[in-house]
Amino acid sequence: MLIEAFDLTRSFHGRPAVAGVSFALGQGTITGFLGANGAGKSTTMRMLAGYLAPDSGSARIAGYDVVRQRLAARAQLGYLPEAAAGFSELTVRELLMFAAEVRGLRGRERDARIDRTAELIDLSSALDDVIGSLSKGWRQRAWLAQALLHDPPVLILDEPTDGLDPGQKSHLRSVLSEMRSGKAILMSTHILEEAEQLCDRLIVMSAGRVVADAPRAELVDETGRLAATFARLTGADGRAAR
Repeated sequence: MLIEAFDLTRSFHGRPAVAGVSFALGQGTITGFLGANGAGKSTTMRMLAGYLAPDSGSARIAGYDVVRQRLAARAQLGYLPEAAAGFSELTVRELLMFAAEVRGLRGRERDARIDRTAELIDLSSALDDVIGSLSKGWRQRAWLAQALLHDPPVLILDEPTDGLDPGQKSHLRSVLSEMRSGKAILMSTHILEEAEQLCDRLIVMSAGRVVADAPRAELVDETGRLAATFARLTGADGRAAR
């Protein structure tokens, strides 16, 4: 398994945000992570990525413990955090050069990876633009590029299409779909239609716990829609899954 969560638990100020979350994901799937606002999705993803320590439980990325073997785990991972921001004074190219060099890529290999990744997600025209001057959609693509740059076997993407226009969303979905055969991809989304179109498996959270974990086909209705199941499992508006 490439992504493994074992009874992950985390509280903030004495209030549980994630309570006993466990699942395992293998290669070749895109798993949608769904839930209403505050369900615990982003907190779980941060723990899986090693950016937030669990109060109890553990997680492994490609077999490496995310706390005890943090650097080895992160080397196998591409992570896009929720509302990614920072490095606003750098150009997109400078951000990607920094991300590449942190991961041990230098010289021609570094430059080739940057150019290839930028072309893959239609970012090439913005490589020399300052990040702080970009629209939300372009910034989102810049931060997505740093997650894809080293071609890791695991991708953890927190709302990767947030801020993208309809054409950009469609393009990114196609890119992720083409990547699925060689990776384990866990992505949160607040767009149920996106999960219906793209994901093979769905994990639904409510109040910090997993309330469903099944192939998409087992959760959709006879028309292929998720809204009714989502509303039943979470008590939330079925039009969106934040």
